[in-house]
Amino acid sequence: MTPEQEILALRAEIRVHDRRYYVEAAPTITDLQYDRLLDRLRQLEVAHPDLLTADSPTMRVGDLPVNHLRSIQHGVPMLSIDNTYSLEELVHYGERIEALLPNESIEWVVELKIDGVAVSLTYEDGLLVRGATRGDGQTGDDITHNVRTVLGIPLRLSGQSPPRRLEVRGEIYMTNSDLVLLNQQREAAGQPPYANTRNVTAGSIRLLDPRLCAQRHLRVFCHGVGETDGLETKNHIEFLDQLSRWGLPATPQVECFASFAGAVAHCQALIEQLHQFDFEVDGLVLKVNRFDQRERLGSTSKSPRWLIAYKFEKYEAVTRLGEIRVQVGKTGTITPVAELEPVELAGTTVSRASLHNADEIARKDVRPGDWVVVEKAGKIIPHIVRVEKHLREHDVRPYLFPTHCPECQTCLEKDEGGVAIRCPNLECPAQLRERLRYFASRTAMDIEGLGDKLIDQLVSNGLVHDFADLYHLAEQPLLTLERMGKKSAENLLASIEASKSRPLARLLNGLPIRHVGTRVATILAEQFGTMDKLQAASVETLSEIDEVGPIIAQSVHGFFASEHGQQTVCRLIEAGVQPTTSGRTAAQIGKDTEDPLPLAGKKVVVTGKLQKYTREQIHQLVEELGGRATQNVSKSTDYLVAGEQAGSKRAKAEQLGIAILTEEQFEALAGAQEP
Repeated sequence: MTPEQEILALRAEIRVHDRRYYVEAAPTITDLQYDRLLDRLRQLEVAHPDLLTADSPTMRVGDLPVNHLRSIQHGVPMLSIDNTYSLEELVHYGERIEALLPNESIEWVVELKIDGVAVSLTYEDGLLVRGATRGDGQTGDDITHNVRTVLGIPLRLSGQSPPRRLEVRGEIYMTNSDLVLLNQQREAAGQPPYANTRNVTAGSIRLLDPRLCAQRHLRVFCHGVGETDGLETKNHIEFLDQLSRWGLPATPQVECFASFAGAVAHCQALIEQLHQFDFEVDGLVLKVNRFDQRERLGSTSKSPRWLIAYKFEKYEAVTRLGEIRVQVGKTGTITPVAELEPVELAGTTVSRASLHNADEIARKDVRPGDWVVVEKAGKIIPHIVRVEKHLREHDVRPYLFPTHCPECQTCLEKDEGGVAIRCPNLECPAQLRERLRYFASRTAMDIEGLGDKLIDQLVSNGLVHDFADLYHLAEQPLLTLERMGKKSAENLLASIEASKSRPLARLLNGLPIRHVGTRVATILAEQFGTMDKLQAASVETLSEIDEVGPIIAQSVHGFFASEHGQQTVCRLIEAGVQPTTSGRTAAQIGKDTEDPLPLAGKKVVVTGKLQKYTREQIHQLVEELGGRATQNVSKSTDYLVAGEQAGSKRAKAEQLGIAILTEEQFEALAGAQEP
């Protein structure tokens, strides 16, 4: 093999490994093996300088420092994105777009909004020729010398016949893991640590010396297209797939939905997964999938109409981790919880944070005694972002995850192909207590008076072994329990009796079916109507339901096909549980099956201090009766349920002429019984 042939072969092999590492996240060689390939290529190019080319992998940090950053005019403006922090405003946005494209089917894409620095990458005939910042949207800074150091950015696109000109837009970012290492290095050098990944990225990408930028290990996710000549893709999903084939890292966790409602529901689920990412996310982006529809929607002077960012406030604080405790959930999942030194975060005092699972503890290397960064984003519970390892003391030891259930001592098992570690003992007292608590909660069977302490007594005294046992409780055994008087026992039994006719969605939510919460339970109840039809549904039928999909379908089918699931449902029915398909009782529905739901199509806002209901209870009741509970008063609001100290929402409702109801008036309007 000639030197030229070996050089070409090495470059091709290194590009393949770059793709496997940065695009596919599936490397096939070690870092040491990769470094040896790069070293051999470098040796050959030094010996044969006439064979060195600008797109060689060795040229990533070959430039000299620049004197200043030149300005670059964007061929297609890099417009800003309209954003909202309100779920209601997000829904209104979807309605506006549907009105602009009447009688058209619109697919929606949901992406993570990476908290980094926007970048434009221009390729000509497959060769990287320019990198630029967004700047003011019209003009940006030339940072070509630095983007060449970002290892995920190919200097030459993979494949044959790339577009004559391709401008790709994305976000350059730094992982939390790399920030931890960087701060350790700065601590050792006597330099102050960096506060967050975005600031490091923004500063690094504008450095004049690319050798310094290369030391920061920046990365990129690509998510958009600018000026092009020869691009053939017709929609966003096709474009992202093509990016991967060219060797560019496409933005991860992208999903496409046939409806805006499906996309919004996915947003709520995706927010709960933010803890698992090693990079910062400050929102979600919803985009129209088809390029032709985007073109017809056009742009305002500031933003494209075909996308919107759904953002959430993020708050961070540094505090010390005391202990890591584990909890047993209703499906046996063992969840580690961090006990923290109390710290002020988003106006509340935080003393606990979820660590989610054993893999997350290992990935972030979280240890009792560490100083940690705690984050709260939106309404999700606080979680630990990273460990401030430069503050770690020498005697801090790694955390050892338990091997046996802390309650029943059963040997724990890890989900096949998953991250959850579970107690497989269905009779575990801790699981039973959690199942009962959730079953009795307001979003499930809403059994008033069945609190934590009473559940503990019922389980420890052997009075309740499953859900059905609740419906066989009698007054006399209850009176033997601590702090249980005759009146309390009567009220509890009355509430248990009333729960027999709760809507099907509430019963499904209360059952221990993995991946089924209030939203999925509502969808299943609306789709099948009765428990019998749901039990008979196949995995294929369940999978075809929008917002369900194969994983949830398998879980639902598996529960109802299992001996435990069948016995649970059978015993509940034998105990007299007869779920309805709406917020009304079976008797009410029987009187007039053609009668529409009282709040069908109505939007209801709740505000102020309520006496008879909780806000959550009214929201649940509104949806059961066909309406939609929203957070903010607008022209489209139909009713405002106002308690004491209603404040600005009442004032706005009065200004707009919206009907304002007391709790009693709401009951009369809805024909509701107290939940």
